[in-house]
Amino acid sequence: MIEADKLTKRFKHLTAVDGIDFQVGKGEVLGFLGPNGAGKSTTMKMIAGYLTPTSGTARICGHDVSDDGLAAKRHLGYLPEGAPAYGDMTPAKFLSFVAEIRGLNGGQKRTAIGEVVERVNLQGVLQQPIDTLSKGFKRRVGLAQAILHNPPVLILDEPTDGLDPNQKHEVRSLITDMAAEKAIIISTHILEEVDAVCTRAMIISAGKIVIDGTPRSLEERSERHNAVLLRTRSEGILPILEAMVDVSRVDELANGYYRIIPTGGQSILGSVSETAKSNDWAITELTVEPGRLDDVFRRLTTQTGQVEAA
Repeated sequence: MIEADKLTKRFKHLTAVDGIDFQVGKGEVLGFLGPNGAGKSTTMKMIAGYLTPTSGTARICGHDVSDDGLAAKRHLGYLPEGAPAYGDMTPAKFLSFVAEIRGLNGGQKRTAIGEVVERVNLQGVLQQPIDTLSKGFKRRVGLAQAILHNPPVLILDEPTDGLDPNQKHEVRSLITDMAAEKAIIISTHILEEVDAVCTRAMIISAGKIVIDGTPRSLEERSERHNAVLLRTRSEGILPILEAMVDVSRVDELANGYYRIIPTGGQSILGSVSETAKSNDWAITELTVEPGRLDDVFRRLTTQTGQVEAA
């Protein structure tokens, strides 16, 4: 439903996006990650038809966004960064305006606006000028216009930016509810959001894709994948843990905690348990860590990580 084929964008001597290839199918929620300036928003703008690629193509539901732009945009809901809108309009007038542009009129328009206002909780500010709204409410107005015509494809650039924790939860729940019938790309800096709503995660750095997989598969690339967190009242255990053959490193933490990092991400819970038992340690907590997306993100968006990915 979303296709990017060797998408490239250059601004004079700067290559912002460098030959990106990927596809997103129905039912997928792709978390688009990367540091500031990595090319995320530029990529999304090209797919949305807002920027013309220097080379390469983007298609939405089979329609080329450059050659068949109107057909592509009929299938698209787009929330750009900053959620720009006409500040002197109220949300009610703005959504009415967007509905008419989308070809909705009469009862169909009223029904669509009523449903979207309820879904993003705009009832209390419908008659208030958009310029006077908080950042969070402006974001919700932007999200409302993106989903107003129930498009099969959504491109959402930082959809929870400026929202409080309760509002973030509401938006994430909304995305999850819509996900089965749509193809969705979400750009975010919030790694917990990837775990919460995304079926797939892609990290982009310096205009190139450095990794693409499920959130779980990315976590498995973390140094802390299968690390064991142990808490004990016993003393003198550090050298014993460090001497284990399948242990890469042991971090001594506060309050009797030790983090035991395995070699190569292998499972070490069994061997740690046996070591604790044979040494008669008084263990009060023993858990296994799945890995951390932020570890992988930092490693793959540094110069060293990009060389490794290549």
